[in-house]
Amino acid sequence: MEIAAIRNPVADDMSAVDGIIQDRLQSDVALINQLGQYIIGGGGKRLRPMVALLMARAAGHRADDHRHALLGATLELIHTATLLHDDVVDESAVRRGRDTANQIWGNEASVLVGDFLYTRAFEMMVELDDMAVMSLFSRTTNRIAEGEVMQLMHVHDPDVTEARYQQVIDRKTAVLFEAGCQLAVEINHPADTARLQAAAAYGHHLGIAFQLADDALDYDGDAATIGKNIGDDLAEGKPTLPLIHCMANAGADDRGIVRDAIENGGREDIDAVVAAIARTGSITYTRRLAEREADQAIEALDALEQSPFRTALGRLAAFAVGRDY
Repeated sequence: MEIAAIRNPVADDMSAVDGIIQDRLQSDVALINQLGQYIIGGGGKRLRPMVALLMARAAGHRADDHRHALLGATLELIHTATLLHDDVVDESAVRRGRDTANQIWGNEASVLVGDFLYTRAFEMMVELDDMAVMSLFSRTTNRIAEGEVMQLMHVHDPDVTEARYQQVIDRKTAVLFEAGCQLAVEINHPADTARLQAAAAYGHHLGIAFQLADDALDYDGDAATIGKNIGDDLAEGKPTLPLIHCMANAGADDRGIVRDAIENGGREDIDAVVAAIARTGSITYTRRLAEREADQAIEALDALEQSPFRTALGRLAAFAVGRDY
């Protein structure tokens, strides 16, 4: 199933999110407008607001309650800010098939506009006028920062374990999905513990599934389809799960190839690394874990009543691991 069909039940809500984002990106500083419009208009899937809106509808939120559109826009601005900062740290030149903002405007502008997006998102959080929402968003943003620092510590380290990798993706990716889903229920049903826990669990497992699928695609995807170069993680010296599993299961020669590639970065040995990953079944292993996470996300939906929105959430979990981009 294509993402557009999954998004369809909340198409009107997503239009409201886009309108809020366009409005809140406005600044009397021209560079903020230019760079902000470029990154927001970069063809992203708007996954985080879409998931939150589907969860809100599945939990029975009213169509005339516009707080969920504001929540979705806030999630997207936080995510976009992390992308701007990520591309600077990773020295990335391409994202979604286009030049990155730092490639066009430079690192300084990208970092500062990322800061603008973070602070604008916090202004929007205040408008929701809910201390529980503010508290969870604040903790979530802090956890994302921890994940970014942990990932930086792992760069060029071939001895990163699967457990340490899991800690990074929990913080760097899963936590924002989890918070968005939990807050989607919290706004209307703060005392509904069962649905709050189910929503958080769905978001957490969905986020992990998406990240694992992304890490697999970095080694067996099509560059034109995924919108970035194959082996980008390797070029940056990032030991993601396919490499970690390969290191743990390969013979001495393949371990040496992968170790050198992680320590040195670059794509010079990408063919040899991909061959080593294939010999150890590391892509299959990574995809199997992604599918398990998607299954757990779908199981969490049992706490919600049947509806087109719950169905879309289930389909989204399947899409997370079945996509080629």
